[in-house]
Amino acid sequence: MRKSSGKIAQDGTRQRSLRALRNACFAAAGLLACFGTVYAFQKPFRQYHGVEYYSFETPPDADEKTEFQFARLMFPGGWNDGYRGRFDGDFRLGLSLWTQDYPRADRHFSQAVKRLTRIHVRSVEQPVNLDEDEEFDQPWLYAVQVGEWGLTAKQGKELREYLLRGGFFMADDFHGNVERKVFEDSMKLVFPDRPIVDIPDDDPVFHVVYDLTEKYQVPGQAHLRAGCKNCEDGGRGAHWRAIRDDKGRIMIAISYNSDLGDAWEYADDPYYPEKVTSFAIRIGVNDIIYSMTH
Repeated sequence: MRKSSGKIAQDGTRQRSLRALRNACFAAAGLLACFGTVYAFQKPFRQYHGVEYYSFETPPDADEKTEFQFARLMFPGGWNDGYRGRFDGDFRLGLSLWTQDYPRADRHFSQAVKRLTRIHVRSVEQPVNLDEDEEFDQPWLYAVQVGEWGLTAKQGKELREYLLRGGFFMADDFHGNVERKVFEDSMKLVFPDRPIVDIPDDDPVFHVVYDLTEKYQVPGQAHLRAGCKNCEDGGRGAHWRAIRDDKGRIMIAISYNSDLGDAWEYADDPYYPEKVTSFAIRIGVNDIIYSMTH
């Protein structure tokens, strides 16, 4: 016996409704899964023990979701690691060379970026491990003591991929000929065919926010009296260098014979020269804005 046209219409409407409900359920489940995946990769804030600061007060907004955070690169020490013999544990657990100035420098500088720009900045830093592909969510990455590190071939490959995708790396705090050679050798693991070049005074990275027409050598706090570290072995005189991509964009900004991290770390110390700290902050702000606009 055939169904009436009214019955057929009702069945068709019911089936369409069921399909729509099923599709809506699948879409909702997919959306929830997407949000779950995003938040799964947003690692909760963790503070590591540093070589200078074993404990540090954590701000109440440490887990705030922001558009920018101070991304500090984690790495193993090299053959000339100044902490070798004192701190020889797993670099992934902190208390290692990469924690020099950490977290005081990171938080002072983050506070400065908050005040000097309109960028929504988190109050605390984010340590980044190249071995765990944590760098790709960061437009800007910073490392200290890069003349004493032991960057591995795998980490060099990861850093290259990050930079070629548009990332920006700020390499800081290495001094003299020995540390320069260690850093240059490590860069061959990242870009074996790209030269390290001096940045000219008229480059946009020196003018994107602040016009940095006068540039100073930034000494570490322990070397203020001498004015430099490894002074008699090539440590005198600041050099601002870079590695660029095929279009001329700076991928790696290099501060050789300067210690910007110390200038940030001691920004609230009256013993440390305000002129030098202000310059170091301006260099950092320019690098961040450059990294987000070029």
